[in-house]
Amino acid sequence: MSNEITQQHDEYKSWAEFIADKIKLAQTKAAFKVNAEMLMLYWEIGNSILEKQNQSGWGSKVIDLLSADLAKLFPENSGFSVRNLKYMRAFSEAYPQFPIVQVPLARSQDEFVQVPLAQITWYHHISLLAKVKDVAERAFYIAETAKNGWSRDVMLLQIQSNLYARDGKALNNFEVTLPEYQSDLAKSVFKDPYNFDFLTLSRKAKEIELERLLTQKITDFLLELGKGFAFVGRQYAIEIDDTDYKIDLLFYHTVLHAYVVIELKAGEFLPEYISKLNFYISAVDDKLKTPADEPTIGLLLCASKSNVKVEYAMRGLTKPLGVASYQLEQLVKENIDKLENNE
Repeated sequence: MSNEITQQHDEYKSWAEFIADKIKLAQTKAAFKVNAEMLMLYWEIGNSILEKQNQSGWGSKVIDLLSADLAKLFPENSGFSVRNLKYMRAFSEAYPQFPIVQVPLARSQDEFVQVPLAQITWYHHISLLAKVKDVAERAFYIAETAKNGWSRDVMLLQIQSNLYARDGKALNNFEVTLPEYQSDLAKSVFKDPYNFDFLTLSRKAKEIELERLLTQKITDFLLELGKGFAFVGRQYAIEIDDTDYKIDLLFYHTVLHAYVVIELKAGEFLPEYISKLNFYISAVDDKLKTPADEPTIGLLLCASKSNVKVEYAMRGLTKPLGVASYQLEQLVKENIDKLENNE
């Protein structure tokens, strides 16, 4: 009898979770629809203001007058302030092709990508309008915010760290070491430089100290790495021919379906670092990778690097890996300089 009760409990729990998922999906769709309708209303108001000012010659005072009248008509709605009406005008002017923004694909002026504007909220949009002037860059942050579920504050942090200029910029050999379907995706995952400004040190920075701080601030670290990274371990032990080796940082990427080995170096890039990273990639492929996983990828993070030296060091390798630098809080940079000068 107890088995039957347990089975019924498990069936009910599964069914209740199914119902809850349905409710969450409906709520998400409803919120998305409300957001899209509000953006459409705001765009239309902004567009109408533009038309009156440009075609009818109405001056800027019309916004003050309209705001006052709307406040009387809709006293419960605070969304029609002078400031917000000006944002509506700017929104309409910035996106004449509403409800999408169309920008050229990278490295091409003949192919375009269309980014739906309703993927993010009005408050995301007004921050973007204020902080980012280039339309292609804004489209990038719209898509990334939607994909990663960033709050407005997180999006602003990404803008401040200049993610647009860093995204997909790590030097790599993915084109010759990964299948085509995996290569482009892997390129987009890694950036250069990485921004570790969330770290602070009060003494000389060594690699083991940086690793410890990165794992202590794993939420910030994962945010900087990007969507899809799942932390597996720090100083991850792996045995090879009766010898224990320790990988600095090991991750699994849920979109690439591959392990990612990260080696962290406190100083400048040296060619021999590539050999060690290649060794660890081979070990993970042999010891951890399953037939369902894609080839393991390596990422070497150095305080600084010479692109020419990196390209020479990667030439001829068959394992997929990338090399990028990282930026640290200034105190950390000063400590690293002192450390290198004392060695």
